[in-house]
Amino acid sequence: MKTTDSTPSETVVQQSGGPVRKENGPGTRTREKKEGRVLNVFSHGMLVLWAFMVVMPLLWAVMTSFKDDNAIFSSPWALPDELHFDNWARAWTDANMSDYFLNTILVVGGSLIGTLVLGSMAAYVLARFDFPGNRFIYFLFIGGMSFPIMLALVPLFYVVNNMGLLNSIHGLILVYIAYSLPFTVFFLTAFFRTLPTSVAEAAFVDGASHSRTFFQIMLPMAKPGLISVGIFNFLGQWNQYMLPTVLNTDPDKRVLTQGLVQLAASQGYKGDWSGLFAGLVMAMLPVLAAYIIFQRQVVAGLTAGALK
Repeated sequence: MKTTDSTPSETVVQQSGGPVRKENGPGTRTREKKEGRVLNVFSHGMLVLWAFMVVMPLLWAVMTSFKDDNAIFSSPWALPDELHFDNWARAWTDANMSDYFLNTILVVGGSLIGTLVLGSMAAYVLARFDFPGNRFIYFLFIGGMSFPIMLALVPLFYVVNNMGLLNSIHGLILVYIAYSLPFTVFFLTAFFRTLPTSVAEAAFVDGASHSRTFFQIMLPMAKPGLISVGIFNFLGQWNQYMLPTVLNTDPDKRVLTQGLVQLAASQGYKGDWSGLFAGLVMAMLPVLAAYIIFQRQVVAGLTAGALK
C-alpha cells in the first residue's frame, strides 16, 4: 500500500468525486502571524515617525518662545535656561498681537457661524428634497471646490471694492463664507443622507413645519458632522493669509497671519525673534485647543458617513 507524505503545515484531503482540497495547518497559521507582526511593526513605526515629524516642530516653537534672542542662535536645540515670559508680553502689546487676535476672532467667528448655518441649510435641501436642478446645483458647489482662489483674487477685489466692503471686517466675513461654502455643502450633504428619514416624517405627521423640523430635529442629529466640518473650516479660515492680504490693507484691521508677517518684516536685520516665536505660539494655541477639545466629535463625524 502506497502512502503520501504531507508536511505539518498542509494536509491534502481527497473528496469523493471532487477535487483535491488543501487545509492549512499550524505552520501556515504561524507564518501568517509572523507576517501580521511585521506589518504591525511597520505601520506603527510609520505612525511614530509621522508623529515625531509633526510634534517636534511644535514643541521646538513653544520652547523657543521662552528663550532670548542670544539663546535662540547660540543653542537652538537646548532647553531655555530660564523662562522669558516677557517675550509673550512684548508680542502681545508692542507687536499689537492683541488687536490682531481680536480681529481674527471676529472674522473667523462670524464667518464660521454663517458658513455652518447657510451650508447646513443648503445641504439639507439638496440631500432630502428632489426638485428640478437639484443635481446641477450640487455639482456647482462641487465645482467651486476645484476653482483655484488665485484666479479669483483680481475680480474678487473689484467686486468687494464696488460693494464698499473693502478693508472691512464684515466684507472679509462674507468672502470667507463664500470661500468655505462649497466644501461645507459637499460634506454635509453626504452626512444628511445618512440620517434616518423616519424621524423627520414623524415630525411632519405631528404638524411640524419644514423649518422647525430642520432646526429642532435634523440639525441636532447632525451635530457630529457640523463639528467636523466646523473644525476644518476653522483651520482654513484661521490660517488664511492670501484673502486678507488682498482685501484687507488697513493696518488697524489686520488678522493674525498678517500680523505675524508684519512682526517678522518690520524689524529688518534686528528682528525680534523671541517675540516672533511667542506670537507664532499665540496664533497656534487656539487651533490646537479646538482640535483637542473636539477630536472625538471630529472622528465620529468623519466615520458616520460610512455607517447607517
